[in-house]
Amino acid sequence: MQWDGQPYGACVEGSQGRGRLDGIVARPRRRWRQWLWKLPLAFVAFSVLQVLALRFVDPPFSMFMAARQMDAMLERDFDFRIAHDWRDLGRISPNLPLALVAAEDQNFARHNGFDFAAIEKAQKHNARMIERAEKRGKPVRRLRGASTISQQTAKNLFLWQGAGTTRWLRKGLEVWYTALIETLWPKRRILEMYANFAEFGDGIYGGQAAARSFFRKDAANLSGAEAARLAAVLPSPKRYDAARPGPYVQRRTNAIQRQMRYMGGGAYLRTLD
Repeated sequence: MQWDGQPYGACVEGSQGRGRLDGIVARPRRRWRQWLWKLPLAFVAFSVLQVLALRFVDPPFSMFMAARQMDAMLERDFDFRIAHDWRDLGRISPNLPLALVAAEDQNFARHNGFDFAAIEKAQKHNARMIERAEKRGKPVRRLRGASTISQQTAKNLFLWQGAGTTRWLRKGLEVWYTALIETLWPKRRILEMYANFAEFGDGIYGGQAAARSFFRKDAANLSGAEAARLAAVLPSPKRYDAARPGPYVQRRTNAIQRQMRYMGGGAYLRTLD
């Protein structure tokens, strides 16, 4: 029997062969789709476990530290070494965490990770600075940030700096990790992490390494002025030097010290849960 010029049996056999082939192709596609929607759930579970574990475990390094070491290797600077030495908050002078809050996030004890009033204020300030710069035909010299200590801790510990498209991806992940650490960590743990992983100089991470590098002393012995000077360089730790402060760092140090006294000194830390 013929069907369109072909034997009937050959036609049936061919259609069955194509059916088997289509089935083979379709099954991997279905499997990939099944895994695709599970990936976000896997990331959520992993990140929750990751943050929960670090509530109790002191991490040996941060993503920013790993990235900085990798940059040095790519630049063939094989003598570069990261300076970092973990110290529990109880073994750090209370002047340092107090100075960090005074300099970076004065509403730290009150917000839930995001200071929306500060964000709005910074946006208005930056818009004025950009408008003035455009009128003068000059680049904007300094824009004001509004990241909280919680946001900076999330970025430093888990994420990367990023530029362009990757920067916006990092910003989204930063929001997620900030919400997680605010939910799963007490404020003291967040501040402890920040004090240990903030960058105070090129490759110098944490209060202990900074105290040793700039003042040749242990972080437990930092004075109020020294702690304020370390906090003063945080906007640009590769540009400013806590050991040899210029006029900007000196002015900022004085302002931080005034704010530390206004906050109540070391007694402020006892108010954190």
